[in-house]
Amino acid sequence: MQQSNQSPFDVRNRRLMEAKSRPEPSTSPCAACNVRHLTVCDALEGAELQQLAEIVQNVELEPGQPLFDEGERADFVFNVTAGCVKVYKLLPDGRRQVTGFLFAGDFLGLANQDFYAFSAEAVSPATLCRFQRGKLEAAMERFPQLEKRLLGVASHELAVAQEQMLLLGRKTAKERLASFLIKLSESAERRGQSKNPVRLPMTRADIGDYLGLTTETVSRVMTQLKGQGTIALMPNGQVELSDLEKLEDLAGGY
Repeated sequence: MQQSNQSPFDVRNRRLMEAKSRPEPSTSPCAACNVRHLTVCDALEGAELQQLAEIVQNVELEPGQPLFDEGERADFVFNVTAGCVKVYKLLPDGRRQVTGFLFAGDFLGLANQDFYAFSAEAVSPATLCRFQRGKLEAAMERFPQLEKRLLGVASHELAVAQEQMLLLGRKTAKERLASFLIKLSESAERRGQSKNPVRLPMTRADIGDYLGLTTETVSRVMTQLKGQGTIALMPNGQVELSDLEKLEDLAGGY
């Protein structure tokens, strides 16, 4: 059997040199993002993801802090990575219609015009990735899979808008609130969070402006559902779905 003439010291030095010659693993913040599987960035890998990371900026918001206002130039698009953001429109008479609540993985700011058609504001402490629109459009040209993912986002937004029209146009107050709670539960489950109890970071006024109800009606229906044993109100804005089957029946297919 042939013996090696290398000393243990030589072997150690050779291994250290080999380790130094290996390429460093990707240090892209996008690669380390724990919600990337929920976002449009999941369409990219490796060097592509690194290129996307070079055009992204992080944004942190406190509750009540605006992200952008309706009528501002739509120069940026955003991806929520933590917290909750509400989007809304103000009517000429001052009334407000909340059109959606966005959570980790949700995308916002897509617009066919040069100006935002709605306003966005943090409901809870929130973090977002911000992309300059022109740079993101250039990235979509280089990476067709990113454009495909964004088209999927746009299609989902259309489906959500159609569901909201049904919610506001055909359902009773109790059906609206039941549908809302179930949708929040399903959304939390998709994000890998507990689906029951459901956490409500938004106020009763926010819920009312989303469901087309007054704050008083939201509170009254909550109390009715609690009295029927369908839900239980818990601390820290959480709602336990005590009788999910009954809640689904109330939602009418939600």
